[in-house]
Amino acid sequence: MKNLIVMNKSSVLVFLLVGLFVLCECEDEDQFLPVSPMVKEEQEALYSAIQGFVGNSWNGSDLYPDPCGWTPIQGVYCDLLDGYWHVTVLNIGLVFDNSLQCSPNAKFTHHLFELIHLRSLSFFHCFSSPRDNPIRIPSSNWERLSNSLESLEFRSNGGLIGTIPVSISYLKKLRSLVLLENGLTGDLPIELGNLVNLKQLVLAGNKFTGQIPPSLGGLTELLIMDLSRNNLTGTLMLTFGCNLTSLLKLDLSNNKLEGKIPEGIGRLKNATLLDLGRNKFSGGLIQSFQQLVSLKEMVISNNPLGGDLMGVEWGKLQNLEILDLSNMGLTGLVPESMAGMKKLRYLGLNDNSLTGNLSPKLASLPCLSALYINDNNLTGKLEFAEGFYKKMGRKFRAWNNSNLCYQPEMILSSSSSSHGLNGVKLC
Repeated sequence: MKNLIVMNKSSVLVFLLVGLFVLCECEDEDQFLPVSPMVKEEQEALYSAIQGFVGNSWNGSDLYPDPCGWTPIQGVYCDLLDGYWHVTVLNIGLVFDNSLQCSPNAKFTHHLFELIHLRSLSFFHCFSSPRDNPIRIPSSNWERLSNSLESLEFRSNGGLIGTIPVSISYLKKLRSLVLLENGLTGDLPIELGNLVNLKQLVLAGNKFTGQIPPSLGGLTELLIMDLSRNNLTGTLMLTFGCNLTSLLKLDLSNNKLEGKIPEGIGRLKNATLLDLGRNKFSGGLIQSFQQLVSLKEMVISNNPLGGDLMGVEWGKLQNLEILDLSNMGLTGLVPESMAGMKKLRYLGLNDNSLTGNLSPKLASLPCLSALYINDNNLTGKLEFAEGFYKKMGRKFRAWNNSNLCYQPEMILSSSSSSHGLNGVKLC
């Protein structure tokens, strides 16, 4: 019996040892499973390209010996293609707390263009000093990325100066070009019109000058065009908008554009935002505005446009929520058809020369929360009920209309100033 117990204990021990050996062997096998490698030249190019931006003290091969595997670099993403890992996304700059931070002497190197599988390349707050380290977008080698790059972005790089290189037009697969809030200058290259696959073109917040190239009007795939906050001048071609029928957002605000707004804008039937504010457009409102049936926001304010409001059937804009027509030199009456825009939340007609009575039907707009009619030449009685004034509060402004008045019986409680009637006289 005693021998049997000893034998059982020995058997159990042997069993445990064998099991442990098998387990360790399996773990060793997992640890040394074959992995798909990177091409050595591409891995070295990645390290060198990043080092150019973050500084020579950064040693990628020591810190990230397997950048597409178990030691990933923040902002670097890879895909497995033909049995090898290739870098397809490179984000440089402080997007996240642990992102690669550019050094004060950040610069482009030719190694960047050896990453020929890149699909997305972006720089955020990387080149920050136009005085200490002004940097230009490389003028050559973009053709090396022409078969892969789909997105190119430079955001908030105050030290990025100079013009847009024509060679960017070689990026035939580009779907998104974002050059937002940099220090770029000069004319927009006509060759940008060659980027026929673009869905998004954002060049806002720079110092671009000259005219908007007519070639941009042929980018039929565009969903977003934002050229706002530059120094663009000249007129828009008469057919501008005719071929941009897929466009969802058009923002040309805060430039120096002039002339008549082209009727082709009315072809943007899918657009939800149109902002032409703060330019020098003239020639009155175009009738084709009423065709923008998908529009949610229209801003034409701060243009010497002139003319009146009567040529547009406003009631057709059933999706419009924001309409800003302030400071445009408008004359004539406020059309009753404006009461047909049932989703309207904001109506700005202030700082014009509008005349006549204001239709009480405007008070029936169910979503209206701001109505600015101040600084015009409106006349007659305001015939809105007290509930309207209470709902609007100080977002109803009617002062500086010398012949406009309100009836005291319409205001039964509190002061007129609390209802936004400050500056409007009693009838």
